Amino acid sequence: MERVRDPGIRDWNFARGVASVALMVGYAVESGVPAARIMHRSGLTEQQLRDPDTQVDAHTELAVIRNMLRELADRPALGVEIGRRYRITTFGIFGFACVSSPTLGEAIDFALRYLDLSFAFCLPVVQWRDGEFVAVVYDDSVPADVRQFLVERDVTAMYQVMSDLLGSRPPLTRAEFRFPEPGYADRIAEVTTVPPRFGMPDNLFAFDQVLLEQPLPQANAHTWAMCLAQCRAMVHRRRARTGIAAEVRELLLPRDGSAGFVAPPGFDSVARDLNMSTRTLRRHLDAAGTSYRALLDEVRHTLAEEMLITTPLSVSDVAIRLGYAEASTFIFAFKRWTGSTPAAYRRERTTAHQPLSPRPLRLPI
Repeated sequence: MERVRDPGIRDWNFARGVASVALMVGYAVESGVPAARIMHRSGLTEQQLRDPDTQVDAHTELAVIRNMLRELADRPALGVEIGRRYRITTFGIFGFACVSSPTLGEAIDFALRYLDLSFAFCLPVVQWRDGEFVAVVYDDSVPADVRQFLVERDVTAMYQVMSDLLGSRPPLTRAEFRFPEPGYADRIAEVTTVPPRFGMPDNLFAFDQVLLEQPLPQANAHTWAMCLAQCRAMVHRRRARTGIAAEVRELLLPRDGSAGFVAPPGFDSVARDLNMSTRTLRRHLDAAGTSYRALLDEVRHTLAEEMLITTPLSVSDVAIRLGYAEASTFIFAFKRWTGSTPAAYRRERTTAHQPLSPRPLRLPI
């Protein structure tokens, strides 16, 4: 029976750490290109590249990529060469969470839920098909001038990270790409370990599903729990909305100061409160890279965690206050947000005596 798991984000336009840009600038400098030329018109400085707290938007990284493609236009398989440099440590606390996961399958599930802590532009959707695990890597919304580079980079980086997690290169059963066969197809084959096929309907790679159950050599339940808490806090901060999205989110929050609401205002009601038509509001939200449904999910997620930790309400009561007709629908949504059921989440947080906003874990990055 086929199953599908979508990433936790809608598109590549999310804020990201500077490590990816720093990696590409470092590669260019090693290739004889001054850093200033790679960062031209990106708004970044070399000092910012050295600051691990620097955040950049996706378009800033695209500016650096375009500069690099121009400066190193004669370098074949550039996406593959860059992708090989993304190691699990490149991803900071996100990478530590993956490394300490119990199995490869749980690491992949976590990575999908918190994909906006990565540097991906091509979004993976994973599928289970007749014993085969398939990652379909979508590039439709990626700008055409950088699309092939980013497919090569992101797919190579994903495979490299899986290799780091397992401690060996996982044998692929298939590797397919939408773009025509390039002159350096042999370089791609070195990564995929199977002959890649080109001009196919999708970009994808696949391997035997049994690998998902393989325990990871550095799995550690305590470290994993701490990393998950910090990643969750980072995502909440990064997903803080501004502009029209912030206004919609504010309207979706409880008006009376209580934690929860029986029925969230509908899209039409929100549009009226903002003195605009539903069509205009939808256009503004699209431009902001979000939607009414996504913002409602964010609000429900935040309130659900708050109520589970700070109130004695049953799971059914929490579901009702969040506007769900059935507790089962809420439980399914909560598991999609956090990877845990509401009852398990409450039990884990209560047992650990952790506050709602966890203290950052200090790990070497």
